[in-house]
Amino acid sequence: MQHSNSKYWDFCAPIAGLLLTLSFAPFDYSYLALAALVFLFAAWQNGSAKRAALRGYLFGLGAFGSGVSWVYISMHDFGGAGVLGSSVLTGLFVAFWALFPALAGYLSAKTNGQSRIMLVPVIWILVEYLRGYWLLNGFPWLQIAYSQLETPLAGYIPVMGVYGTGFILALTASVVVEIVRGVAAYCSDDFSRLGRLASHLQLIMMLVILWSAGGLLRHQTWTHEIGQPIRVSMIQGNIAQDQKWRPENKINTLLKYKKMTEAHWDSTIIIWPETAIPAYLDQVNDAFLVPLGNDAKLHHTDLIISVPVQEVAPKKSFNAVITLGREQGIYRKTHLLPFGEYLPLQPLSGFVLNTINIRLGDFTPGANNQPLLKAGGYPFITLICYEDAFGDLSIRGLPDAAFLVNVTNDGWFGDSIEPHQHLQMASMRALETGRFLLRSTNTGVTAIVSPKGEIISQAPLFEETALTGTIIPMGGMTPYARWGDKPVIGLMVILSLALLGYARFFKLIE
Repeated sequence: MQHSNSKYWDFCAPIAGLLLTLSFAPFDYSYLALAALVFLFAAWQNGSAKRAALRGYLFGLGAFGSGVSWVYISMHDFGGAGVLGSSVLTGLFVAFWALFPALAGYLSAKTNGQSRIMLVPVIWILVEYLRGYWLLNGFPWLQIAYSQLETPLAGYIPVMGVYGTGFILALTASVVVEIVRGVAAYCSDDFSRLGRLASHLQLIMMLVILWSAGGLLRHQTWTHEIGQPIRVSMIQGNIAQDQKWRPENKINTLLKYKKMTEAHWDSTIIIWPETAIPAYLDQVNDAFLVPLGNDAKLHHTDLIISVPVQEVAPKKSFNAVITLGREQGIYRKTHLLPFGEYLPLQPLSGFVLNTINIRLGDFTPGANNQPLLKAGGYPFITLICYEDAFGDLSIRGLPDAAFLVNVTNDGWFGDSIEPHQHLQMASMRALETGRFLLRSTNTGVTAIVSPKGEIISQAPLFEETALTGTIIPMGGMTPYARWGDKPVIGLMVILSLALLGYARFFKLIE
């Protein structure tokens, strides 16, 4: 019977991983994240640490296999790799990230007693932090908090960010598992557990309070208006990724963005998507950008344009954003995308990618202390593509910045779920900071996000269009903007050590 149960848990683990993916955009079945975690945490209680690691790994294969397999499109359709090479690399990519739920499962199975209720969520969040912030420059995709933008737990996001909100969700799952175990014991007439009925009622009350408080916090306004509405336009050029860098298309691309810009001189701010200009800054500055900047100044408009920058001595390339018109400045991307803008694990990664004929960018990260760019009379925080996946990057210019600007190019991933997931993550940055976020993309999803993390308007995918709307410059600081992730992670570390010490102490006196 035990062997049969083991097969059941093993078989269902990747299905639970799939349910986790369905909790994120574009599906948005938010509460499936809770259901997936309840199953997983329960599965970790039925077997050895090795079995728990296996189930965590199978869960990870289901989650990452369904949730991030869009990397295949970037490698096969646009990276130049064949079907076999792209399939193998995608499989390795999924298999690698699945190791993290396996690690969480192994560590969780080592816990016991009442400390398990709190310790399992702590372990989950610390493993998420390891994956999402430290390893290979961080890969925060499918972090559980992103699924909660439409639930009462969203109220905690401007207070505790991704990791604090994720902890409350994981704690909820852990408590539900304990309550279900208590109900099962009651139904089986296990009178030794009836005495714990009061403690289970207390756990239920705790969940009611946690979720109710989150719902109340959703109505809390942490920031305030500091100016008049600003009219903005985001240009979505919709240039196919496999055509973008062809030399014969460069002039037409520049003329397209120029024409679309000239149709919106009535906007105070106009934004182009990531690397909208398929050439280095010095190659197009005098003949194209300087005259365009002069026209913008005549129309009292500020342009925010993304363009790669090359420096000769020493030779470096940067993924950058410049401002033209009334305000002029430059921002060089600081947090680069591994295997997209730089190659970690050299020389192995370079050898593998060269073998299967994938050519990737070789950018240098910009300095961390760059001054804020300005547009529309206000400073703003610049997030280039992958930078919008990290909360600590969106708060480093506060409280001075009045809004956020995110330029990106999700054309690499075609008509997959990735652009929707990416917009969901960007929306989290608006809610964390209490500011409007302007998101300009090449093929979509171009959008305006409110300080509450709500999408005010968005452009359709794969259409040449300009999204126009208004934003209000915001001031003030959310609690998360003041504290960042460090207090939450520090608390998780202290809590884990305290709970481990508590468990060991009672084990010694038994």
